[in-house]
Amino acid sequence: MVSDLSLSVKRHHTLSILGKSGCGKTTMLKMIAGLVSLDQGTIKLDGLAVHTMDASKRNIVYLYQEDLLFPHFTVFENIAFGLRIKKVNKEEVNVRVLEMIENLELVGQSEKMPHQLSGGQRQRVSFGRAIITNPSLLLLDEPFGSLDAGTRTNMQKLFRRLADTFSITSLFVTHDLKEAILMGDQIALMDRGNLKIYESKEEFVEDESTGVMEELKFWRTL
Repeated sequence: MVSDLSLSVKRHHTLSILGKSGCGKTTMLKMIAGLVSLDQGTIKLDGLAVHTMDASKRNIVYLYQEDLLFPHFTVFENIAFGLRIKKVNKEEVNVRVLEMIENLELVGQSEKMPHQLSGGQRQRVSFGRAIITNPSLLLLDEPFGSLDAGTRTNMQKLFRRLADTFSITSLFVTHDLKEAILMGDQIALMDRGNLKIYESKEEFVEDESTGVMEELKFWRTL
């Protein structure tokens, strides 16, 4: 359940949203994406009210833990899919997709099928497919939750680089405290459907209700 929710995200910034399972994070993202209807309120994107629009018209991309790649498409065609739907000409598709593959550090993998890739590589392709269409907002619902620790760290670094390179505006949902701090330009805490946004990471760390100070004290005792 989500109640009395109010938030804004600066353009080209990432807002990390931290919260336990069941606190309403996913419901909030689905409302913004148009997958769940609002009971009341508005959603504006670049000043335009989008809550009455179909999900397909909002120029918002929602990424899950699962990569959801098309199993019968190559890496190249998976990334190119959104551009082809928008009827971008073939030459531009080739240029943009090859540039994206390079940014994803997947050079040499363009003709492989999803089943031939590692979990981290598939998630990279999923990111590329999402970003290449220049969405106004990227919604990330614990996108690295199913990855092992090493791959997760690499994907976190990749996302921060892609966010800077492609000027991404995003909401990054996670239940991992460290990941929230690393991924976000700003941090919010969600608890039982209510959201508190912090003006700075310092304010977030110093708030006793976030548990950051307790965790720091614990690690200092080891």
